[in-house]
Amino acid sequence: MARDQYFIHSRRYNDLGLHKLYERLDHEMQEETAHADVLIRRILFLDGEPDMRPLPFTSGKTVEEMLRKDLATEYDVRQHLQDAIALCERERDFVTRDLLLPQLKDTEEDHAHWLEQQLGLIEQMGLQNYVQMKAAIA
Repeated sequence: MARDQYFIHSRRYNDLGLHKLYERLDHEMQEETAHADVLIRRILFLDGEPDMRPLPFTSGKTVEEMLRKDLATEYDVRQHLQDAIALCERERDFVTRDLLLPQLKDTEEDHAHWLEQQLGLIEQMGLQNYVQMKAAIA
């Protein structure tokens, strides 16, 4: 879901002329695709069947709404990763756990942290100034 949401939001930022936000969210979308690739390969290696059906979501329409929805998604991703890591440890699947740990670190220390910073900047400087800062010409 995060990949699809970032895909839509990045393209909306691009359409709005917010090129810095477009570049960041496009990068996040590509990272989410790489994370999915790692998990799909591991599931196939374990003779499992990957389930790629996306969960339904409603994309944001405004800058602040998109940032808030993305942050909520990252919090959900963090919880799912923590649950999966705990399951791996109970099942003694340390290889899969070790594949998930960098994704959790990336979720907490990069994705969620960056989104929290952006919302903090909006609160400090106001939406208009924030949008102006992110509209630098590509």
